[in-house]
Amino acid sequence: MSAPNDRVTVVHENFLRRVAAGDFPAGRAPAGPLDDRLALSIFRSACLTRAIDRQSRKMQAAGQGYYSIGPSGHEGLAAIAAALRPTDMAFLHYRDTAFQIQRSEQVAERQGGQTTAWDILLSYSCAVDDPISGGRHKVLGSKQLNIPPQTSTIASHLPKAVGAAYSLGLAKRCPPEFKQLPDDAIIYCSFGDASVNHSTAQGAFNTAAWTSYQSVPLPLLFVCEDNGIGISTKTPTGWVKATFQNRPGIRYFECDGLDIYETFKVAKQAAEYVRTRRKPAFLHVRTIRLYGHAGADVAMAYLSRQEVEAEEAQDPLLHMVRQLEEAEVLPASDALAIYEETGRRVARIADEVVKRARLENADQVMASLIPPKRDCAIAKQPSEEERAAVFGSDIALMAKPQPMGKLINMALTDLMLDHPEVVMMGEDIGRKGGNYGVTQRLSSRFGRARVIDTLLDEQAILGLAIGMAQNGFVPIPEIQFLAYLHNAEDQLRGEAATLPFFSDGQYTNPMVVRISGLGYQKGFGGHFHNDNSLAVLRDIPGLILACPSNGRDAAMMLRECVRLAREEQRLIAFLEPIALYPMRDLHEAGDGEWMQLYPERDATIGLGEVGVHGDGTDLAIVTFGNGVYLSSQAVSLLAKQGINARIVDVRWLTPLPEQAIADAVSGCGAVLVVDETRRSGGVAEALMATLTERVDIPHSRLTAQDSFIPTGPAYAATMPSCDQIVGATLDLLGKGA
Repeated sequence: MSAPNDRVTVVHENFLRRVAAGDFPAGRAPAGPLDDRLALSIFRSACLTRAIDRQSRKMQAAGQGYYSIGPSGHEGLAAIAAALRPTDMAFLHYRDTAFQIQRSEQVAERQGGQTTAWDILLSYSCAVDDPISGGRHKVLGSKQLNIPPQTSTIASHLPKAVGAAYSLGLAKRCPPEFKQLPDDAIIYCSFGDASVNHSTAQGAFNTAAWTSYQSVPLPLLFVCEDNGIGISTKTPTGWVKATFQNRPGIRYFECDGLDIYETFKVAKQAAEYVRTRRKPAFLHVRTIRLYGHAGADVAMAYLSRQEVEAEEAQDPLLHMVRQLEEAEVLPASDALAIYEETGRRVARIADEVVKRARLENADQVMASLIPPKRDCAIAKQPSEEERAAVFGSDIALMAKPQPMGKLINMALTDLMLDHPEVVMMGEDIGRKGGNYGVTQRLSSRFGRARVIDTLLDEQAILGLAIGMAQNGFVPIPEIQFLAYLHNAEDQLRGEAATLPFFSDGQYTNPMVVRISGLGYQKGFGGHFHNDNSLAVLRDIPGLILACPSNGRDAAMMLRECVRLAREEQRLIAFLEPIALYPMRDLHEAGDGEWMQLYPERDATIGLGEVGVHGDGTDLAIVTFGNGVYLSSQAVSLLAKQGINARIVDVRWLTPLPEQAIADAVSGCGAVLVVDETRRSGGVAEALMATLTERVDIPHSRLTAQDSFIPTGPAYAATMPSCDQIVGATLDLLGKGA
C-alpha cells in the first residue's frame, strides 16, 4: 500500500483498482466528431503523458532527473492537439506534455521517425542528447513539431504569440525570406488559470482584442487550462468565464477537459473559427491538477484530504477509459493493458536515458547563447531612381551635414529599401513620425503594414517583434524612452535572449530594439525621460548593446546591427542618446561641428570596432554616447593647457570590446573613463576592470552619481560635465589645484 502523502502512487493504484472493478466517475456519454482511431490515439498519448510524469518523479528522487512540474490532470490537452494542424505554431503551457505527444503522433503518421518518449525523458534528465535544449533545461518544444520551447514562464509567452499571429497576415502580403508558417496557419498559446491574472497576460489579451476590434487579421487561439488553483491560491469559481466570455474582439469557447469527445469537438470549432475568420478566440478548458504544483510541493499542506481525494477521483484517465468503453472503441481490460505496458516501456527508456552524458563545463552550457549564422539572399539594391523616389526631397539633404536624428532616419529608409523583411513597430512611429521625429515619413514611404503604430504597451511592442521574428521577419521595435523599457525587459531577458539558449540554437529571435535614452535633456521630462541606467541590458547573456555618439556612426552602426540580426540572428539593443538627436554645434552656437554627412551606402562600423578621435598621448578618454560630445569639448580646453588627449568611443557596450579598448589606449600616459551612467552598476565598472586587467597605465573614472535625474535647471547636476572632465584630468595627471 502507498503512504498517505505519496499521491503519485495513490493515484496510480486507484487507477489500477478502479479500472479493474469497472468503477468509473460519472460523466457524459461520448458524442461528437471524434472517430475511434483518433480517440484511441488520444488515450495512448494520455497514458504516455502519465507514465512520463510518474517516471520523472522517480528519476528526481534518485538524483537522475531535475524537473517535475508535471502534466498529470491535463492529459485532455491531447484532444486539442488532435484538433489542430502540426503547421499551427504552438506556444505551450509547461503542463502540456500531452499536447506535444499527440502532435508527435500527427507528424509520425505523415513523416515517421518520432521518438517522443525518449525525447521528453532526455529533457527531464538534462542529457546532452535532449533534442530541444541540449540538456540545458527540461522544456517542452520541438523544431519538427513546430513548438518553440518554453520553460516554466508565467504568461511571458503570450505577447509573442500575439506577434506571431499578426505576422501571418503580413507574411501573406509580404513574404519574408525565412518565412516559417503557411498562410492558413493559426497560432496556439496555452496557459493556466492563475496566469490570466498576470499583467503580461492581460496586456496580451488587450492587444489581441484591440487588434481584432479594428478588423486586423489575428488568427490566435488562446487556451486557458483551468485547474482552479495557482500553486496554493485558488482561482475564484467562475472568475475565468466571467472575465472572458464577453470580452470584445475575442470569441469565447468552453469545454470540459475531462471529456475528450467534447474537448475535441469544441477545439475543432474554436480552431475553425480562428482559421476562417482570422480572429482570436479564447478556449476555456476545465482540467484538474494531480500531485500538487511540483515535485517538492505537497498539496495537503494547503488543501484538505477531502479536497485532494475529490480531485483524484476525477482522474481524466478514468474518464477516458469509461468513454472508450461506452463508445465500444476499447474494453476497459485492454485500456488497462495499454496503461501498464506504457509504464513498463517508459521505465525501460528511462533506464537508458539516465546513462546519457550531461553538460559538464561552461563552454558546453554557453554554446547556444549565440545563435547560428544563416545564409541570406543578397540584399535588394534599388536603383538610384527608385531610391530617389522613396527619399523624395530628403535625397538632396545627403549632400549636406545633418544632425543624428536625420541621419538615423536616412539609414532606416535605406535599410527598409534593401530588406523587405525589415518591419518597424512602436508607439507613434507612423503618423506622428516617432520619438523626436526620427521615423518621420517612413510610414508614407513603406506603408502602415511595415511601419506599425502600436498601442501604448512596451510588452506588446516587444512581443509583436519577438513573434514576427518567429516567422522570418527582422523587426525593429522602438521603445520611446529607456525608462519605459523596465516595464517590459523580461520580454528581452526571459523570452528573446533565452530562446536560442533553450532550443540549442534551433529557434532564434533576431531583432534590433531601438531605444531613445540617456540624459542631458535640458529641463525636460525628469527621470522617466532622462534615464542613465543600462544595467538591465548589460547583464542579459547573448544581447548586443550598441550606443552611437554621432549621426554618421549611428547610421553605420545601425546597418551593422541589422546585418547582425539578419545574418547572425542576433538580438540587439540600439541605444540612441536623445540629447544628441538635434545636436548641431560643439563649441559655440552656429559652428555646426556636431553634424556629419550621411555615409556611403556600403559603409559600416563592425561589431566591436571602437572609434579613436585624435592622436594625443598624454591622456586617453574612454567614453561613449553623450560622453564623447562632452569629452570633445574638454579636449579643446585641455589642449590650451598643453595636454594632448585622444577620445576612445567604445560604441559597443555589450559585449565590451576589451582588447580593442586596450589597443586604443596603448601608448597613452593615463586613461580617464567618462561614464554618464551611474557609479554603481554603470558601464565604468566594466571599463575600469578591463583597464586593470589589460593595461599597465594609470586610470580613474568620472561617472554619474547614484541618483535619478531631475527636471529643470539641475537636469545635468548628477552627471559628468565638460568642466568635470577637465578637472578629473588635471587630478589624474597630478596637475590639479
